[in-house]
Amino acid sequence: MSRYTMGPCEFCGSSDAFASYDDGVGTCFSCNRSKKLTEERNEPITYTNTDVITNISSYASYPVSSRGLSQEVIDHYGVKMSTTPDGNPGSHYYPYTKKGEIVAYKERILPKDFRIHGNFSNVELFGQSVSVGNRMLVITEGELDAMAVAEAFYKRYKRFYPCVSVPSASATKVVLEQRDWINKFDTVILAFDQDEAGEACTAAVAKMIGVGKVKVASLPKKDSCDVLKEMGAEALQKCIWDAQPWSPAGIVVGEQIWGQFKERQLIESVPYPTCLSGLNDKLKGIRHGEITLFTSGTGSGKSTVIKEIILDLLNKTTDKIGLISLEESVGDTAEKFISMQLRKSVYNPDMVNEIETRSAFERVFGDERLILLDHAGSVSDSSLIEKIEYMALMGCKYLVLDHITIAVSEGSEGLSGNEAVDKIMSDLLKIVKRHNIWLGLISHLRKAQGGTKSFEEGKLASIDDIKGSGSIKQISFDIISFARNLIAEDETERNIIKFRVLKSRFTGLTGNAGSALYDRSTGRLNSTGGFQFTPKAIGE
Repeated sequence: MSRYTMGPCEFCGSSDAFASYDDGVGTCFSCNRSKKLTEERNEPITYTNTDVITNISSYASYPVSSRGLSQEVIDHYGVKMSTTPDGNPGSHYYPYTKKGEIVAYKERILPKDFRIHGNFSNVELFGQSVSVGNRMLVITEGELDAMAVAEAFYKRYKRFYPCVSVPSASATKVVLEQRDWINKFDTVILAFDQDEAGEACTAAVAKMIGVGKVKVASLPKKDSCDVLKEMGAEALQKCIWDAQPWSPAGIVVGEQIWGQFKERQLIESVPYPTCLSGLNDKLKGIRHGEITLFTSGTGSGKSTVIKEIILDLLNKTTDKIGLISLEESVGDTAEKFISMQLRKSVYNPDMVNEIETRSAFERVFGDERLILLDHAGSVSDSSLIEKIEYMALMGCKYLVLDHITIAVSEGSEGLSGNEAVDKIMSDLLKIVKRHNIWLGLISHLRKAQGGTKSFEEGKLASIDDIKGSGSIKQISFDIISFARNLIAEDETERNIIKFRVLKSRFTGLTGNAGSALYDRSTGRLNSTGGFQFTPKAIGE
């Protein structure tokens, strides 16, 4: 009997399927290749030991009460046991067959140490020799899990459904070798462990068997044994009956579509602030998992609009919010937020004192939910993406990038203008979906064509006026343009910001979306309540 440790295989590249035995030989459970580990042994190594196999076959067996496995199930699979000198459970011996004959035992020295007895190369699946039928086959990741599934069905139906196991999550080659036998079944249900190794095993085995035959069971616990022990036989049966058809990554069918539809219905929309109420009529607010693009001419109030949204999110939610402002230093950004919170300028010492300023700072930044990026005047394309993802990992559920034009121009990694935009938009969308956050993007506009009214004169942009690659407008879920007439003679007109929704993937509603009035005395935006400014005629 040889003890072994698991490690990487130099032949097939498996990370943990190579067993190094204490007798100087190693073999891979995945590719079945072997090698001599030491030079001391000159005689050939043989794995088959008929006496040992015969001896183990004569061992007794007992119910495994700690796992909820009955004597009937243990006997069905031919599992043997040994005890320690003091009478406690010592080892389990799981039989492995070749053409129906036991050729090896995998010993589990309790709680979880393993040895191999006999010739383990090219063995069949655990339980294959006793699995009869052609309707439904369940494949698990471990011997105990296979017996747990069998136990769950035996309790109710008093018969054994075909339930087998791969030797380990890495040893999936046995599935390929037994593919003809597996494909005799109408349906194959995979019930692997709910961890990273189990997910990889599921994907590998499903591809070997093929689309249309494979279903995947979702387990509420780590493995089938845990479900049986903690939740009972009926819960494990339900997991098997409710298994969903497997499809390659990205392809969704049947109940998976319904599940995603139901999730979509539960998405919460956080309304825009009252001063931007016209946007709520069209967009119904902002949502996690989406990118919203804000675009306008120079000096039209993009920074103020974004800061109003951030201050409102701080009041309405308990989430962290991240701001990447590439045109402002951290000090400039803090100054504007504090002024907006005070509703008066911090530039005028006659209007505000240190105590008021500090109090306003605490209300905006004190709980450390508003996080700013200190870009130190420069940022590269790749480092920006890393920092945005880091902010998402910090817990920021709302992020604002001001603005994407600078982000692309600072570091395009050798790509052309449009290629650089396409790459950064693709990277941003992946972050939004991976971490389920909302991302607000600010983008500049192209120069107005000669002879036409400029955006700085209050012209509202169309979707084709957005500067940069088409991916900006294609990937964005919502697009909002706004404008104000910077050269209007009337001061009220100069301070009115008009909004227009150019795209809304959520509602499909587009068009003019009201306006807001900038109050220079407070630095804040106020709703115009549907008011539309009409300049007076000359002479009035």
